[in-house]
Amino acid sequence: MASIFGFRSRDPARDRQTDGSRLDRLAKLFEQIAAEIEAERAGLENRYRTKATNAAFLVEAMENGSTSDRRSSEVNALTESILNCERRIAALSRQNGMMKELRHSLDVLFHEDGASDSATPAEFAKPAGAGRA
Repeated sequence: MASIFGFRSRDPARDRQTDGSRLDRLAKLFEQIAAEIEAERAGLENRYRTKATNAAFLVEAMENGSTSDRRSSEVNALTESILNCERRIAALSRQNGMMKELRHSLDVLFHEDGASDSATPAEFAKPAGAGRA
């Protein structure tokens, strides 16, 4: 589009395609990070359950007198490890919540920039009239 001052602006469809491509890459990055967070959380929860079970059996054995009180240092170490797991799981939950909020904000941005209500980031990257309803 040319103006009387000789300034040429880019085709709006090209702008939408550029914006959509950029936002799509960002959406994929958010999804990748969320998957990493979820994988770490799942692995940590498995280790947490194992440590909690071991601690419970050890405490029970100590109470029944079938093991020495010297093993109390093991109980303390397991307790500290369990507390660390709980803190990390809480941190990962907060991070996961943040990724969901960021992803939602990105979806809102797609819609505010003129994408249809049913548009996905990939569809947003398409030029106007290229298969979007």
